[in-house]
Amino acid sequence: MLYAILCYHDEDVVNAWTQAEDDAVLAKRGRVTDPLAAAARLGPAARLMPTTAAVTVRSGADPVVIDGPFAETKEQLLGFYVVECATLDDAVEIARKMGVGETGAFEIRPLKLYLPSTLDAAAR
Repeated sequence: MLYAILCYHDEDVVNAWTQAEDDAVLAKRGRVTDPLAAAARLGPAARLMPTTAAVTVRSGADPVVIDGPFAETKEQLLGFYVVECATLDDAVEIARKMGVGETGAFEIRPLKLYLPSTLDAAAR
């Protein structure tokens, strides 16, 4: 089963990290994700651009486009990992390891793929 591990954190805090702090977080996460990649169990992982770059389309008879994600939260969705795990408990354990020593939250959701990736490797 594929699971999405959604990474939530205070965007202002993350954007204030120095390059060294950001590199340290990614290196720590790499100690968890590198073995998953080696076992062909890691799918796409992405950091989202700032919420100031986002727009929301509200559905309806006349869809409306609104600046930003328009969520009233202290933490924002900042990125995600896709992992293959036998059970939800396995995905929870991965998220626990990824978050050691951090604040924020990791939401885990089972995935159903509807379209295979068509992105060229050079576009990543």
